[in-house]
Amino acid sequence: MVIPSGIETTAWPRVVAQCAQMGVRFDQWQHGIGQIALGKRKNGKYAATVGGVVLSIPRQVGKTFVVGMMIIALCILCPGLTVLWTAHRTRTSTKTFKTMQGYVKRKRIAQHLKVSRSDGIRATNGEQEIEFANGSIIMFGAREGGFGRGFDKVDIEVFDEAQILGEKALEDMVAATNQSEQPAGALLFFMGTPPRPSDPGEEFANRRARAIAGRDKDMVYVEFSADDDADPDDHAQWEMANPSYPDRTPLEAMQRMRANLTNDDSFRREALGIWATSSPRVIDEQSWSNVADAASKAIERLVLAVDVAPNRSVAAVALAGRRADGLWHVELDEHRAGADWVVPWIVELSTKNRLHAVVVDEMSGLVKWRNGRAYLGDSNVLVTLAAAEGRDMAIACAQFYDAVMSPTTLVRHTDQPQVNVALSVARKRPLSGGWAWNRKDEESDITPIVAETLALWGARNDTVKRPTRRTTNERTAVIL
Repeated sequence: MVIPSGIETTAWPRVVAQCAQMGVRFDQWQHGIGQIALGKRKNGKYAATVGGVVLSIPRQVGKTFVVGMMIIALCILCPGLTVLWTAHRTRTSTKTFKTMQGYVKRKRIAQHLKVSRSDGIRATNGEQEIEFANGSIIMFGAREGGFGRGFDKVDIEVFDEAQILGEKALEDMVAATNQSEQPAGALLFFMGTPPRPSDPGEEFANRRARAIAGRDKDMVYVEFSADDDADPDDHAQWEMANPSYPDRTPLEAMQRMRANLTNDDSFRREALGIWATSSPRVIDEQSWSNVADAASKAIERLVLAVDVAPNRSVAAVALAGRRADGLWHVELDEHRAGADWVVPWIVELSTKNRLHAVVVDEMSGLVKWRNGRAYLGDSNVLVTLAAAEGRDMAIACAQFYDAVMSPTTLVRHTDQPQVNVALSVARKRPLSGGWAWNRKDEESDITPIVAETLALWGARNDTVKRPTRRTTNERTAVIL
């Protein structure tokens, strides 16, 4: 939290009193924001009238409620107040308008609305407005549709979705507050969550940087976030990021976001308010380097495992097995574009090597069922299934992690660049009480590390399906 210098009084008690008359109460964190957002200097001007009020707050906290009720109260207390509430997208703007409609339709608030035109609410012909009997008005619109241009004598502007706020929109709208006639001055609110890498979030990020560096003495800055290295599944971090949890924001709401925002970076950004551009690696670079052995080689319990990217743009085949010293070995056997090459590749290797198992995800599209058995395509190679959305995958990931990270590391790898890159962009997603590998973003390829994880699981598993039958006990050399 960064507070403007020189605050001596605040208009917040008047807002609280007005809201109390309307049956509205605030939580302690909302009181805190209100006190500094409406803080005034000795000259009676808002301390943030120049720099604005910047709120970096996760979803499911209640920022729309506190700012919305603050503005409704100010509209009642300050006759003729003009407010523009703008979001980047039309859908968000419409949703906020409906939310605010719900607030002002409460009996104790509705009595303050203008009644000569319906109930003071206009939602036709693209005009979304809430008008009060004393001449105050709140207008809603989307920046993507050009809302905000051409206004003057605006007293408050709310930039919702401020993480998607371009310089052009600011040029169009900020000047509209220059002729505000409110004695305390105009106010700008910038509300949002941390920007995605693809968002035009420079304006929001610049305000954050200025506030944290102490370069802006005229700005209110409030950020709710978990620790930068927070585990997305740590409920204590949920509580740190969201002061409304678990009382106002129930556990189920957070769980719903976690279940639907399966990408760790998305959840950390949207639900935990973390500005870091990327979540920490699941296995850090040093720990992975500690178990590298370029000369490592498996001699028994050889397993091949396949992973195919969701869009089938690339596939990986990995090998795992036990070394002569009893440690486990993993390596990438092949990694190519597409998936058509996988079946003939594994069939050839299966005929030349005594394999313990061939592990495939049923959703890979490489499995065909015949007589109640799962085969690799049209071949005669029996496969062991490890469902990507099931318990097997969660167990495989846990085993792989423990084999690398435990004090007595159990696995070695051959330090292949493709695997190292895949591990650097691999993240977690919750699965079956545990976790599974997840891509950092849509462009990330994690097939090499997923294939190695499945291969190690198969090598350590005694219940796998033997891929081929042999008519001799003669040992076959490893020629992979």
